[in-house]
Amino acid sequence: MNLNIQNQLFVVSGASSGFGKAVAENLAKDGGKIIAIARGAERLEAFQANYPHQIEAIVGDITQTDTLQTVLKTIGERKLSGILINAGGPPSKSFLETQLNDWDDAYQNILRWKVEAIKTFLPLFLKEKYGRVLFVESASVKQPIENLVLSTSLRLAVVGMAKTISEEVASQGITVNVLAPSYHATPAMERLFTKRSEAQQISVQEARQEFESEIKIGELGNPSDFGELGAWLLSPQSRFITGQTISIDGGVIKGIMG
Repeated sequence: MNLNIQNQLFVVSGASSGFGKAVAENLAKDGGKIIAIARGAERLEAFQANYPHQIEAIVGDITQTDTLQTVLKTIGERKLSGILINAGGPPSKSFLETQLNDWDDAYQNILRWKVEAIKTFLPLFLKEKYGRVLFVESASVKQPIENLVLSTSLRLAVVGMAKTISEEVASQGITVNVLAPSYHATPAMERLFTKRSEAQQISVQEARQEFESEIKIGELGNPSDFGELGAWLLSPQSRFITGQTISIDGGVIKGIMG
């Protein structure tokens, strides 16, 4: 797939595993340059070693101001073409299990840092009159998933923000979209397997099989497929798509507009 991104610069957070790594790999394979951010130094450095001339690694927590500022300094005077806004979610809990401090933490970890990230990097896109912003959220914004009330509630706020921003900057050559994955073979799914196994007193493997049975195609999604779509949405090829929340769900979402 030719994305026309040779030597273009992208920022990818959560880049050492799961969706972030999958998108970064696809960008790198097509000739892109990536500033890759993740908290785990070992996995991030191993990933960088596979693409030593294309990946700049920053070990840090993207939800923190100091990491965002480090990324901004690393970009320097270079033209930034796109950013993947991606990080882990809050604990798996039902509404009755949550405490008010859980909601405060969820606001910080799901919504607030993304507002700060957009405030940090959007001026770079506006200066060039070009840019691609892509959020990784969850299919729960279209169809709630049990025990993910914290995630669903605050991710819906992100979707609302993304749609609004997309309308404000569309005339400036900037697109803003959201990817909403359901059940994929990523480390994040383990917490859902564990939660269901505890709630139903079944094994983790049995819980995994139950989740797979909810997917119409019969198996967990492959992050590499997600990565291909993510890379395309970050490329110039996607110029006519903006303000969209796109499900990658294997048929989990039942709504006609899913």
